Amino acid sequence: MNYLSDTATELAREDWHAMPPEAIVADLATDPVRGLSAAEARHRLAIYGSNELAHAAAISALSVFAQQFASLVIWILILAALVTAVMGERVDSIAIVAIVVLNAVIGFLQEYRAERAMAELKRMTAPKARLLRDGSAATVPASILVPGDLLLVEAGDLVAADARLIDEAGLETNEAALTGESVPVAKSHTVCACETLLPERTNMLFLGTAVTRGSGRALVVATGMRTEFGQIARLLETASSEQTPLQRRLDRVAQRLLWFCLGIVALVFVIGLMRAVPIFEMFLGAISLAVAAIPEGLPAIVTIALALGVSRMARKNALIRRLHSVETLGCAQVICTDKTGTLTLGEMTVRKVVTANRVFDVTGEGYSTDGAIFTDGETLSERDSALDDLLRAAVACNDAHLTSQAGRPAVVGDPTEGALLVFAAKAGITRDRVEAQMRRVGAIAFTSERKRMTVVVKSNQGLVAYTKGAPEVVLAECSHIRLRDGVKPMCSEDRARMAEANAMLASGALRVIACAQRSLEPSAGDDPPSDEAKIERDLEFLGLVGMQDPPRAEAREAVHKCALAGIRTVMITGDHCETATAIARDLGILRPGDETLNGAELERMSDEQLRERVRKVSVYARVTPKHKLRIVRAWKSHGAVVAMTGDGVNDAPALKEAAIGIAMGITGTEVTKEAADIVIADDNFATIVAAVEEGRGIYDNVVKTLLYLMGGNFGELTVMLIAAVVGWPPPLLPIQLLWINLVTDGLPALALATDPIDRDVLMRPPRDPQAEIISWDFMRWAMLVGCLSAGVTLSVFGFAIYSGMDLARARNAAFFVLVVEELMRAFGARSADKPLWRIGVLTNLRLLSVVLVSFVLQLVISATPVMEEIFQTQRITFAECAVGILVGLIPLSTLEVIKVFKAKPNSLKTAR
Repeated sequence: MNYLSDTATELAREDWHAMPPEAIVADLATDPVRGLSAAEARHRLAIYGSNELAHAAAISALSVFAQQFASLVIWILILAALVTAVMGERVDSIAIVAIVVLNAVIGFLQEYRAERAMAELKRMTAPKARLLRDGSAATVPASILVPGDLLLVEAGDLVAADARLIDEAGLETNEAALTGESVPVAKSHTVCACETLLPERTNMLFLGTAVTRGSGRALVVATGMRTEFGQIARLLETASSEQTPLQRRLDRVAQRLLWFCLGIVALVFVIGLMRAVPIFEMFLGAISLAVAAIPEGLPAIVTIALALGVSRMARKNALIRRLHSVETLGCAQVICTDKTGTLTLGEMTVRKVVTANRVFDVTGEGYSTDGAIFTDGETLSERDSALDDLLRAAVACNDAHLTSQAGRPAVVGDPTEGALLVFAAKAGITRDRVEAQMRRVGAIAFTSERKRMTVVVKSNQGLVAYTKGAPEVVLAECSHIRLRDGVKPMCSEDRARMAEANAMLASGALRVIACAQRSLEPSAGDDPPSDEAKIERDLEFLGLVGMQDPPRAEAREAVHKCALAGIRTVMITGDHCETATAIARDLGILRPGDETLNGAELERMSDEQLRERVRKVSVYARVTPKHKLRIVRAWKSHGAVVAMTGDGVNDAPALKEAAIGIAMGITGTEVTKEAADIVIADDNFATIVAAVEEGRGIYDNVVKTLLYLMGGNFGELTVMLIAAVVGWPPPLLPIQLLWINLVTDGLPALALATDPIDRDVLMRPPRDPQAEIISWDFMRWAMLVGCLSAGVTLSVFGFAIYSGMDLARARNAAFFVLVVEELMRAFGARSADKPLWRIGVLTNLRLLSVVLVSFVLQLVISATPVMEEIFQTQRITFAECAVGILVGLIPLSTLEVIKVFKAKPNSLKTAR
């Protein structure tokens, strides 16, 4: 009975491992060579659903809204509204409730948008799978896999579904996530006994396990929650709800502010009792002080600053997967970066080819097949038999595929193999042409230990083995060498000449691959010899291929920016020392006095020896993932904040160890992306530096916004407290203070949180990650700002009282002047050291617009009868408005003069 049906039933079969491949193909109604058709795949997706694991229910909009009231500050305001309502002041009560609800709505919109943004980022970093459909290789989202799909897997992949192997080449997987056993499991497509336990089913691939070696093809047999891993794995769940260090510091500030506020309230009650002030008036004054002291919009402003920063980073190809990394980026001191694809283009290009008789130059860039082959300075005009043999070997011994993505040439598979395919295509030899002439019948996979790969093909000339790999390894197995006019035994002179050519190519920052071939005698029928060692012995040397992954032009500028910003750039690569040194020197990473260390030397060093030397080394070559972990720990032992890039499965430990783990979005494996804090969508080092710049800018904006809010709140508190001490009635009512905090302070603060990044942000050294934002110097600056605002406001209120104005008129004047002060001061708050005329008012149009709108709203509540009743304001004349603006400019003007004659506070330098 066919396993598939036209109804969505549970895929509960458990004996896939006990079935031969032919039976599985029949049961799944699929094609073991071409895979499913696109139409059939869509049909099955509609039946069986997405290949996704169940995850925690998304936070509902109602829950996000309710969370806006989970604050002691908000409940104090709600209590104040209830008390004023009981005391008969219903207008005040309704207004306080309305503003609290409005504050909750603003917070809800910001946080809900942030949640949606994080969900979008998770979607953008969703796992991918490589498969064959309609006979073509493609990389697709893992979520659209269906039973019967033909998976292609290789070292570094995360298996995207449960699948049954139908062929493999040296395939091993790490199944620790499923079985707890960390030793890699060797895989085979042979049938297992029906009673075989799960850990011993060597012909099965399981969702969530990692391919550590080799390659293979497998038929998907179960997807989503029907997989073995479905009950325990949550591939996309990340801890994105934890508080950042910045948020924890701000919470401490808010708590201290609250206790300070309660102390002030108690003081007001004591003063009131001593003066026999009526209970209602005393309570009104206490509530006014509470409102003045608490920056109600601060949590929402921090949230939107971080969320907008994440959004800006995403537009720059830096996808933030863990929110705390936004803050940490601003204090990065060392960036340990891979070379290939990050500092370079990531598209290998063949540049030189050396055969026994000739040297060839190849033009063209990246994966485009446009280009030509030259020899002796002239275009190759006739076929060269030795070169043709090398080209056929490069194509036959190759698992990559040329394709296109977004209209650009691309490679599915290994970039080095892709470069070989592109090189061959420039000479008119394509994969289709080679496969039409020969059929692969066996393969010996490349591994890091063997450093070579061999395939066996059958053609009209019989069985032929093609080998490619590291030149020193391939040369050691060669006994003959291919000439233009035949083959001859390889002598010591030939061997030395090829070794010298290899060194010459490598010294020119080229990656060198050697190709060889050998005719074989079949052991039985068309089967290749079973002894792998014999296949790769007595080979016929074909030549050397030198390819280069050229440095990115923007990487040079990015490395220079890092140096100016006090950030050390360290290259860590698996390439040859000569290649790494040439690229590092070209990019400015390797400076006079810097050292280069290779993996063999590093292996012999103790952790203490590495710790002593790590500051001197700028380039690490021929290293392993274990070495990367040691390098990160050595830097951390010096207290450095380290950012680490990675793309392979085994880079995950180093990424987790680093303060900031950065995965490559194009070349990075899914395991690495899941372990990372940030995913660089374009694999570009310049994007990492742009993200650091953005991280510093976000932190700057949070600090300047906090300083603006605290200066304003301190000013309001001073106004209310001094008035209470000297025996004046409250200069401002609670409803007026709420308006100032929400609209006059809150809206400009939101605009400050989106202030453009200072052009000099990368001209400063990294900030100390342990430095407190709210230092004494910070507080002194905030108190200075508050005293200036309070002094002007109290002067206006006192002048109005003693000049015969009634209390309502005096309050109206004080209210208007304080609003103007706060709005004008927002322009100066953009920088703690640069005067306003150096920054320019028009460089933040959002802030200018917010200030204008807020001022118009202030005029509206002073000119509309309904608003006059709610806020207890009075209509102001044009002359009063003009005088109020001039007086309100006094704090801003004073602070700008101070900036000119006095250096900014040390705390701001440290915080920023």
